[in-house]
Amino acid sequence: MTIIYIKLFLRASIAFGFLSAVADRFGFWPEENSAWGNWASFLEYTQLINPWVPHNFIHLIGSIATLAEVLLAFFLIIGFKTSLVGKLSGYLLLIFGLAMTFTIGIKAPLDYSVFSASAAGFGLSLIHQKYLEVDTLLNKNE
Repeated sequence: MTIIYIKLFLRASIAFGFLSAVADRFGFWPEENSAWGNWASFLEYTQLINPWVPHNFIHLIGSIATLAEVLLAFFLIIGFKTSLVGKLSGYLLLIFGLAMTFTIGIKAPLDYSVFSASAAGFGLSLIHQKYLEVDTLLNKNE
């Protein structure tokens, strides 16, 4: 019984972490609590951790990352394909953490718990019990 609460906690913490980061890049957090504060600053950071990407593609990379975070968060909240979405979340966070490590050093991804969040996504993908997931409703209709 406890595992379903752990799974709910993992789903919520990863999802709301993604949504908080998206809210930050659109200026929805107060400035004193903000990492980027606006889209332009987020794109500057995206360029910083992706120096091999041509400047013309940074807006696209930032937009893709943002869309991925919103979609993954939504799917985690409703419980759609939770195992797959957990794995994809883990990979997205791992890529982000490695990009940070190789460009600005290991301290930032450790301080921001990027690797811990990535591990949480991978761990979530291993929990197969379903609770409060739309997949439960979809499987009943099959």
